[in-house]
Amino acid sequence: MKQEELKELCQVKKLFRQMEETLAQPLLEQCEFPWEALSQIHDFILRLGPTLSKEEYRETEEGIWIARTATVYPTATILGPAIIGPDTEVRPGAFIRGDALVGAGCVIGNSTELKNVIIFNSVQVPHYNYVGDSILGYRSHMGAGSITSNVKADKSLVEVKAGDAVIATERKKFGAILGDHVEIGCNTVLNPGTVVGRNSNVYPVSMVRGFIPEGSIYKKQGEVVEKR
Repeated sequence: MKQEELKELCQVKKLFRQMEETLAQPLLEQCEFPWEALSQIHDFILRLGPTLSKEEYRETEEGIWIARTATVYPTATILGPAIIGPDTEVRPGAFIRGDALVGAGCVIGNSTELKNVIIFNSVQVPHYNYVGDSILGYRSHMGAGSITSNVKADKSLVEVKAGDAVIATERKKFGAILGDHVEIGCNTVLNPGTVVGRNSNVYPVSMVRGFIPEGSIYKKQGEVVEKR
């Protein structure tokens, strides 16, 4: 893949076609690449929170806005700043570490941990997931035990790669970007700088790195096929 092709395929407008399905739409629309938004989530939530409808949301603690129709179990922990959307379920033992914008109709599962994320509407991270410094597109789903790894072992800056093409992100912490309708199989590790295009599937127990084109099935490293 050529450098310019990779840059085009990793743009916000290519990965997310249903931008109205997140309150982060104004933030994402000003970015060329989605990872550019990661450093701005904290401040964006603090600006957005006070503007939310008081009929729809309540500020449960300073910097934490939870929709009145959301279900948050007593043993879940939410640190601010954070927004939890309508009809979202935050299950027992979930740990939201802050800088989390979670959309409507989502499932944040038991023992799932979120940190510095944008979660579009109707996303499910339902069982034992870790999602950090990442963006999950509309109706994406992470199977049980699948995680994003957000820091490289040598602590160097994260790059997005596809063959010889490389995009420097200038970020030390960057997990994964999942486009709309992406399915991640159980017990999969998404390594730093993973970008999965829209409507793609990743087999269970996979180790994924780099860019996966939209409409693909990732079977294993080096074996990515187009969906029929």
